[in-house]
Amino acid sequence: MNLSQSLLKASSELSHVVDELSFSPPVTHVYNPLNYALRSHKQFIKRYANDHKRVVFLGMNPGPYGMAQTGVPFGEIAAVRDWMKIKNPVDRPTLENPKRPITGFACTRSEVSGRRLWGLMEKRFGTAENFFKEHFVLNYCPLVFMEEGGKNVTPDKLKAAEKNPLFAACDKHLRQALQILQPEWAVGIGGFAQQCLQRLDKEKSLPVKIGKVLHPSPASPAANRGWSEAAEHQLIEQGIW
Repeated sequence: MNLSQSLLKASSELSHVVDELSFSPPVTHVYNPLNYALRSHKQFIKRYANDHKRVVFLGMNPGPYGMAQTGVPFGEIAAVRDWMKIKNPVDRPTLENPKRPITGFACTRSEVSGRRLWGLMEKRFGTAENFFKEHFVLNYCPLVFMEEGGKNVTPDKLKAAEKNPLFAACDKHLRQALQILQPEWAVGIGGFAQQCLQRLDKEKSLPVKIGKVLHPSPASPAANRGWSEAAEHQLIEQGIW
């Protein structure tokens, strides 16, 4: 089994485990793009995770107009389609929230976080192939949670009884992914992702250095003041770039 196949196997195992979990109100809808957007997710891993990486970036969970539509972490449509050259048919979740429809690559909304993240990588590395030679991007949790009205619910806001088994499954997958990719650096995109890495680091089972960059979310005033410049500065300052 080669590296990308090992990563796909770990991803599939995570998907099956989280599909068995249940969540209560205010969460009314849960999307798993590892199921309905699996074709693009597979292509992303097969194309760009064939070698060990020096740096692995870690996000929290899919955004409604990014990975939820494309199956690729921080999956801004234009970046996935035009820069990574990935575009596959996307199915629909079994229980779809009419406020948050899945239209795949026909989605016309922009994922701001993804646009910022991949925009920086394109600016610095030029081609996707150049970026992915030494880098990869994962999400900690594969699920999208939302309320009846379509409001997003982040994993850290779930009830403890529901969060604990979810985090146990996501921790296991993250551990496996890092063991497969063997990076020198694991970089949390935002505080939540960094905390997930630090939690695993306490086990002393991951020989990686842990870094952090500002999350590119438009909900962050700091990110809105120039995320690309701030993130690049942070990565250089930590010795990652």
